Amino acid sequence: MEGKRICFAGTLLVIALSVSAQSAFDKKLQSLYRNSVLTIAPTELQSLIRGNKKVLVLDTRKPEEYNVSHLPGAVLIDYSTYTAKELDKLDRKAKVIVYCTVGYRSERVGEKLLKLGFKDVRNLYGGIIEWKNEGFPTVNKNNKATDSIHAYNKNWSRWVLKGIKVY
Repeated sequence: MEGKRICFAGTLLVIALSVSAQSAFDKKLQSLYRNSVLTIAPTELQSLIRGNKKVLVLDTRKPEEYNVSHLPGAVLIDYSTYTAKELDKLDRKAKVIVYCTVGYRSERVGEKLLKLGFKDVRNLYGGIIEWKNEGFPTVNKNNKATDSIHAYNKNWSRWVLKGIKVY
């Protein structure tokens, strides 16, 4: 009986730490987001993808981040070098989901898309970190499944709860 109590207490501790870490991550995200672009939860995006809904997923990170891992089918739009001309090539009627590491850079790109007349733009809440933390798949530059995730830097890597951190 004593062993069961210890195991149960350990399980409760793990759950409490996980909830606490998620709450701290949520607070950090809220301090970064302007809330100028509606967000979409990873579970909602996964449902759209599984339902074969037409969704244009844009990865707004740097090429070296994208090469480590990205959402399957995502198109790279480098945050630091993209141009309005590149965005003009995209379907303005499509449901567009933008993401980056945590959602800051992608929110800026989402704002630009809205200004250019895109009607249905969403920012992936928590970015690729939250996507991976929720257990959804990522692929590398060769389109092969990977558990690696570019964590941007060591400071941001503390929010990566699942996957292999790469810098």
